[in-house]
Amino acid sequence: MNYTSESGEGKLKNKLIFFIKRLAKLLILAICCFLIINIYNEYFCENIVNKVQRFLDNRIVSEEDEKASEILAAQGLITKEEKYFYNQLNEYSKVIYNAMELHKEEMKSGVYEINVGTKFSELYLEENGEDLVDEYYQTAIEAYTYDNPDVFYIDYSKLYLNIKTTTIFNKTTYRFFINSGEKSNYLTEEFNSKEKIDASLKEIERVRDYFIENKKIELYDNVKLIHDYLVDTISYDETLLQPNIYNIYGALVNKLCVCEGYAEAFKYLADSLNIPCILVTGDATSSDGTIEKHAWNYVQLGENWYGVDCTWDDPIIIGPGFLTNSSKYKYFLKGQKQFSKSHVASEKFETSGVAFELPKLSIEKY
Repeated sequence: MNYTSESGEGKLKNKLIFFIKRLAKLLILAICCFLIINIYNEYFCENIVNKVQRFLDNRIVSEEDEKASEILAAQGLITKEEKYFYNQLNEYSKVIYNAMELHKEEMKSGVYEINVGTKFSELYLEENGEDLVDEYYQTAIEAYTYDNPDVFYIDYSKLYLNIKTTTIFNKTTYRFFINSGEKSNYLTEEFNSKEKIDASLKEIERVRDYFIENKKIELYDNVKLIHDYLVDTISYDETLLQPNIYNIYGALVNKLCVCEGYAEAFKYLADSLNIPCILVTGDATSSDGTIEKHAWNYVQLGENWYGVDCTWDDPIIIGPGFLTNSSKYKYFLKGQKQFSKSHVASEKFETSGVAFELPKLSIEKY
């Protein structure tokens, strides 16, 4: 009986062929997984986006519908007393905040003068009273700005707290007013009339109404739906040159904005569903180690608060590819342990402003 042995070269060749076949199978499997994930993501994204778009396309709004929408929205909106930063104001700042809330409709004219009254008179006469009045006014403006993303049409840098002095015999009375000072009005350039403001608000409210009318039972489902809609529909404006990139009109109508637009839109929609949510600003460290000024949200589910960053969950993809779930939810409902690695919140909205108390995030993610 004769025996033949395989040469070393033959063994190596067979091993190489086996390795190539194995590699080819793994490559085919990887491609299939890639295609399946891609198809799933594309279908899911289109499902969310198309539902909202179909809702907008099919919605013929009558006067009765508008009234019903207003009632429905009012039932879900967070009240002033529930607004996060309002509750941290002192009695003087609340006077300013309340006056602006009370006259929000009249302020759409851009020239309406709010009579704050004489509440500040005694404070004004105290030592450093003028500085205190200015501080309390600025604090109220900051709280109002970050509590109310729907008031995007006011240019707060054009608003002033002015004093009118009246002296009768030996008694001097100081009456305070909020107005545009020497400016022609306090509206932004893009929304320079009540007609434009009301028309723009209707566009925004049409999107809002979808989430109100399709509100889910579970808070998590509503938060995820808002997050996914923003991530799937908004594009980040790298030029920083387009109008309204810092407000909810840019985010929800133009679908083009920067981080502040994402965060304000998230808060606006969360507010419409009565979900506790605040806008947060601070420093964020990107994956390449770059530290930049940034805006994101904290949202409350149950007893705990979590971080959400829709902007960074919507990274700019260069070339062919798609947004994987690992990227899409990297900054969604994260706790302090994960979020603090890249996000450092500031308690001040302005360098010279007062420090607000921010919620403490849950240690763990949701």
